[in-house]
This record gives sequence, C-alpha cells and structure tokens, in this order.
Amino acid sequence: MPPTRAEKARATRTRILDAAHELFVENGWTRTSVEDVARAAGVATQTIYYTFGTKHALFKELLDVRVAGDHDDVATLDRPWVHEVLAEPDPARHLALHAAGARAVLDRVAPLLRVLRDAAPGLPALTDLWAANQEQRRTVAATLTTALARKATLRTSTEAAADVTHTLLGPDTYGTLVLDLGWSPQAWQDWAADALARQLLAPSDASGTAGR
Repeated sequence: MPPTRAEKARATRTRILDAAHELFVENGWTRTSVEDVARAAGVATQTIYYTFGTKHALFKELLDVRVAGDHDDVATLDRPWVHEVLAEPDPARHLALHAAGARAVLDRVAPLLRVLRDAAPGLPALTDLWAANQEQRRTVAATLTTALARKATLRTSTEAAADVTHTLLGPDTYGTLVLDLGWSPQAWQDWAADALARQLLAPSDASGTAGR
C-alpha cells in the first residue's frame, strides 16, 4: 500500500529535522541557513517555511523532538521513564534510573543544546528558548528530588539536593565529560548515579543498588 499524504508529510518533516540537526551541530546557528537545511533535506526552501514558519521555529521543534525522542506531545514528567523513577522505592536505584533517563535525553540533545547556549546571547528568541529549557530541566530535577526525599534521608535540604541534581545531570557536565573528554555515555551515567548517591543520600541509603 503506498504511503498516505499524512505519512509522506511526516517523513518529509523528519527528513528536514534530521538535516537541520546535523547542520546546526556542525555549523552552529549563524552559519546554518534555511536554504542550507532545504538543500540537505532535498526539499524546496519554501517547504520549510510552509512547514515550520521560521528558522527559530524549526530549531525549537527540533529541540523538542530531540528532548522527547519522538514526535508525541507528551511532557517529560509524563514520560514512562519518569514514572519508573517515581515508582522505584529504593533511593539509590531511584537515582540510577534518573541518571539513565537523563543520559538517554542528553545522548540526543547535548550537542544541540551547546548550539543554543552559544547562540543565545544577544538573540532574545534564543535566550528565551534557552531559559525555558533550563527551567524545564530544573522542574524535572526538583520533582524527582522531592520524590527522593520521601524515600530517604538526604544529606542536605531538598532544594539544595535539586540544585546538585540539576547540575550533575546537566548538558554542561555531560558535554565536558562525554563530548570533550571522550567518556562513553555509559561511563558518564555510572559516574552520575554514583556521584548523586554520594552527594545526596545518607550512608545507609547510599549503599543500595545504584550500580545495578
């Protein structure tokens, strides 16, 4: 059966987003034009403007799709991996699952977030997009840390623990260790889970199952 018009449209949208991702990561925001993306995706420039509207809108959708891992309109806090973290009763395992979920997101999005971070100063629309991403990550960290505090005795306040989680599982930490220094994503995940357990959990809880 030949693909439907909707299926063709989704395939074209995906091809454009894939091309945009490669070009933005390779060339940065300024040196990537809509025309460049159209050429790489094998579509007319007008197709991109018709589909996304602007270069900024194209980048925003690309970021959203890479954070989510799919095209579904489902918030991070409603994702299965977050539900799994929230449902896990063991504190160390909770942190291990959180680190694994963060790693899966950062594997997809860390290089793109570097592009956004570097381009944001002086461009209000990108500054707002960067701030929104930071706030979303902070909300996830705070929500999961609040849940952790109900399962374990923390070494510090819940707010400070959320700050530590937000930082350790952030794109800058991942980017330095994985993208710059050549750590494998799995090595980063193992280190992050261990570091969180050591920083946040009292000894009786930190000796649980983070490494499993």
